[in-house]
Amino acid sequence: MCGIVGILSQDKDVAPLLVEGLRRLEYRGYDSAGIATLHEGKITRMRAEGKLANLDAKLKKSPMSGHAGIGHTRWATHGGPTENNAHPHATDRVAVVHNGIIENYVALREELQKDQCRFETETDTEVVAHLVTRNLKQGMKPQQAAMAAFDRLEGAYALALLFTGEDNLLIGVRQGTPLAVGYGEGEMYMASDSYALAPLTKKISFLEDGDRVVVTRAGVTIYNKSGEVQNRPIRITAQSGATTGKGEYRHFMIKEIYEQPAVIGDTLNTFINPATGKITVPENILSALDHAPRLTMVACGTAYYACMVGKYWFEKIARLPVEIDVASEFRYREAPLPQNGVALFVSQSGETLDTLEALRYCKREQQAIISIVNTIESTIERESDMVLHTLAGPEIGVASTKAFTTQLTTLLCMALGLAVRRGLLSGEAEIKMTESLRHLPTLVAETIRTAEKPIIEIARDIADTRDVLYIGRSYMYPVALEGALKLKEISYIHAEGYAAGEMKHGPIALIDETVPVVVVSPGSDPLFEKTASNVQETVARGGQVLMITDGDGAARMHVPARWQVRLGPAPIELTPILYTIPVQLLAYHVAIAKGTDVDQPRNLAKSVTVE
Repeated sequence: MCGIVGILSQDKDVAPLLVEGLRRLEYRGYDSAGIATLHEGKITRMRAEGKLANLDAKLKKSPMSGHAGIGHTRWATHGGPTENNAHPHATDRVAVVHNGIIENYVALREELQKDQCRFETETDTEVVAHLVTRNLKQGMKPQQAAMAAFDRLEGAYALALLFTGEDNLLIGVRQGTPLAVGYGEGEMYMASDSYALAPLTKKISFLEDGDRVVVTRAGVTIYNKSGEVQNRPIRITAQSGATTGKGEYRHFMIKEIYEQPAVIGDTLNTFINPATGKITVPENILSALDHAPRLTMVACGTAYYACMVGKYWFEKIARLPVEIDVASEFRYREAPLPQNGVALFVSQSGETLDTLEALRYCKREQQAIISIVNTIESTIERESDMVLHTLAGPEIGVASTKAFTTQLTTLLCMALGLAVRRGLLSGEAEIKMTESLRHLPTLVAETIRTAEKPIIEIARDIADTRDVLYIGRSYMYPVALEGALKLKEISYIHAEGYAAGEMKHGPIALIDETVPVVVVSPGSDPLFEKTASNVQETVARGGQVLMITDGDGAARMHVPARWQVRLGPAPIELTPILYTIPVQLLAYHVAIAKGTDVDQPRNLAKSVTVE
């Protein structure tokens, strides 16, 4: 999940450019950061524990010179998040930055220690520096030494190497985790993604698995594992070079919550024909879904909960059987997949390694591949047969908000489009549904406005608790899971989501007066009365209930909840999107009350590119 960047500049000191590139990659990790430059032929390094701001402050006090350099922002895997474990790792001959995991590092480390190599860190990455250095000492040239070292590595990794005495050379490799090369005027770049390079160049080549790349100011040569030259197309990236700021908001997360009406509207505009009022989903996607005996949906984390909601929509509205799976488990089951089947992958970053590997499994099983991604030009997009983009824009806060609701919006439109194609939604019903969808951004804005004030007060009551339960039925079950995840992610309060009907099968044993229970249940839900019974059971055992419902639901409650957030009425199909807003706000304001780091919570990163 780390971010790496490399720059060969013609005549500029690269340290400030490396820091700016790392700033755009900090979503990948912020346990530590560092850069290495080549100054007068020698490698110089500066590293700092913690966020990139700490490294930036050190560089302001002690600027670094050099026209060639590499940088790294770290999400710790092997070894704690200390300055000593921070990248770049270096010997007197080479400096290395790394994203991923070297799975055979223990065996390599033992081998190198027998050759009298002294290790200074706890990381897996350091073996790469020593492998390359040993090869150099044996008389190999830098390119030969690097390629020989790459041949010894097992795992998923992207690496960038800087060599002593080689002011016009960077060498990189991609195996399982992303790496891109940028082309400038007399300058060359390397980074984990095109977003990091957007201020520097629009001309990008994306490496493929197994690619090794030799970069000089004159150009790039890409080889496969066998040493054969490869031609990777140069694309003009659509990434914006603009830096995303918080504006008037205290945190990116609350800014992104408030952006949801606009980005949901932008996403809807790609699916609703304003002239006809009809839902328009690309024909190739609808055809694949229509002919599929089953849809397999795979994702991780919040995107997995989007798939859970999508399962309800596809099965209820479009009558398409759906299987959903967590990507990290899916491919290891070696699941049998049907002939003419379709696999749908949902990922904010488009680089999630577990999801990508699940996608590759499905390709081997002859499934048609559809992806829903928010980040353009991602690996998942490039390896898919069909792609839909959520138009959430850059999401900087680690806890996903607007990416999630635009994923839901996309999935709902797909299900509705398929239902129309199958004749399950009449013309009149389609127009009625699209009218509801057109009002969705307004409903989301009203929900934010209605919910935030009472939630601020409720959050102060909940902030000191140790455990919180979330429950819901049908569409609201995944919303309960998402609410619990958000609270865990940014407030560090233990929270669990359950299907409300499962309470009496175990979780009810946890209920006492110290455990808040968040209930998400609109009055329009046909199962509302059953959820109300679960609330009654909870209150009878001393549970403190936060009821998130609408006016109809509030009127039908059998017992009073301690807290209540009342939303406006809405069609049942839209409620998963609308009821997500209050649980996002609750997590945010509880985190504010606790004083935790909302945008960069401990131990997490935005893009998970390791297993």
